Amino acid sequence: MAYSLYLLTAALLLLLSIFSSKLSLKYGIPALLIFLGIGMIFGSDALNVVYFDDYQLAQHLGIIALIYILFSGGLDTNWQTTKPIAIPGLILATIGVLITALIVGYLASLILDVSLLQGMLLGAVVSSTDAAAVFSVLRSKALGFKYQLKELLEFESGTNDPMAIFLTIGIILYLTVPDMSWDSLIMLFVLQMSIGLITGLLSGKLMTWIINHANLGYDGLYPVLMLSFVPLIYAATDLLGGSGFLAVYIAGLVMGNSIFVHRRSLMNFFDGVGWLMQITMFLTLGLLVFPSQLVTVAGSGLLLAVSLIVVGRPVSVFLSMIFTDFNTRSKLMVSWVGLRGAAPIILATFPYVAGIENAELFFSIVFFVVVTSVLIQGPTLPFVARLLKVASPIEEKTRYPIELEPTVDTKAALEEVEIEEDDFARGKKVHELGLPEDVLITLINREGKFMVPRGTTEIAANDKLLILSSKNQSDYIRLLLKAERAAKN
Repeated sequence: MAYSLYLLTAALLLLLSIFSSKLSLKYGIPALLIFLGIGMIFGSDALNVVYFDDYQLAQHLGIIALIYILFSGGLDTNWQTTKPIAIPGLILATIGVLITALIVGYLASLILDVSLLQGMLLGAVVSSTDAAAVFSVLRSKALGFKYQLKELLEFESGTNDPMAIFLTIGIILYLTVPDMSWDSLIMLFVLQMSIGLITGLLSGKLMTWIINHANLGYDGLYPVLMLSFVPLIYAATDLLGGSGFLAVYIAGLVMGNSIFVHRRSLMNFFDGVGWLMQITMFLTLGLLVFPSQLVTVAGSGLLLAVSLIVVGRPVSVFLSMIFTDFNTRSKLMVSWVGLRGAAPIILATFPYVAGIENAELFFSIVFFVVVTSVLIQGPTLPFVARLLKVASPIEEKTRYPIELEPTVDTKAALEEVEIEEDDFARGKKVHELGLPEDVLITLINREGKFMVPRGTTEIAANDKLLILSSKNQSDYIRLLLKAERAAKN
């Protein structure tokens, strides 16, 4: 009976979180805040449906969730669009995180009246940003960024967790291990990141090869196969002395930019896994928080949150991007898009489990900082983006009723081409376009309705053509359909 009640409660919390996410789309409230709020409401201090105060279990669940979220993030990252901003992104994810930790750590030691080293520990915990929090707000407002800022922020958010985790664990080691030196920590950092990078690259290539050659016979086993790889990569890298978090992100990045069987279905599956892990993690962390304890740290928490938002993040961004081509408005936007998420709250459990002095205070402060950051920065992102003139509308991707599932030896590709008013194709019939014999217009999206074209079908302005051709013909076909426009320009 008790077991069934536990399952019922877990299922209801999960369902409530899923449907509450619609509030994020409608009102621009970050989804993580909704999930955290549900956990707090059903926790010990409110309705008392679930009593949960196990920091160690929360830490373990958080680590599992984080490795899947990082892998899913890497899987969704397009390297071709990310490559031009990779170096600034890496600098932000490493040097930027370190500068944030130092500034916020020093201010925390003054505000909370703790030792400088303990302040640095708190600064390290809150030093990483959260991509899910940022882009749930942008998605709800159909808002994008100019100047490749979206790619920069996605890449930074995906790669800065390993640095924050290392700083947190490193300072805890320095506080708890008597003979630990700063030189040892620097060597440990180089070793962890190097091993994490190498194992991530090799694992991503190995995963792709295995998926393509496994020939399992049952399609349903491929998601299970990939699910098992993620903790394997993390654990193996960790045992080798590397950063398992970096390794799973890099492995996802390598695989996401490779061709493998069942690619589309596996990508969709891991998108769902990422959401499940986020909900589980935020609910757990919400249950772990006692709201009554937050009242006592509200003043210092708010002061530290404001210090992070207006001092720590901007200074770290401007110093990290000082030699880049990004203009001041772009740097200001990156500074404002510094929402904190689940990673700092998970990291806040580390000092508690390690028995560090003031750990309970730190957890409450970190939770307050995260919630304050999301509440202040989240709703204002669209306004700030427009104010700085870096906003760009997001073009909704058309969902077609047919898909092409790529394989290793696939040479064909489906590509969408939108016909504009002065394009060559406008007003022409399909048989008049002069397309090669091996090129096929499979569907036309006209004002949201799909039609299968015939040779006599006339192409209209704003039609979106879904074209099947070989990959090396894509540029030629696009140029052919838009020849009149190209000639005018």
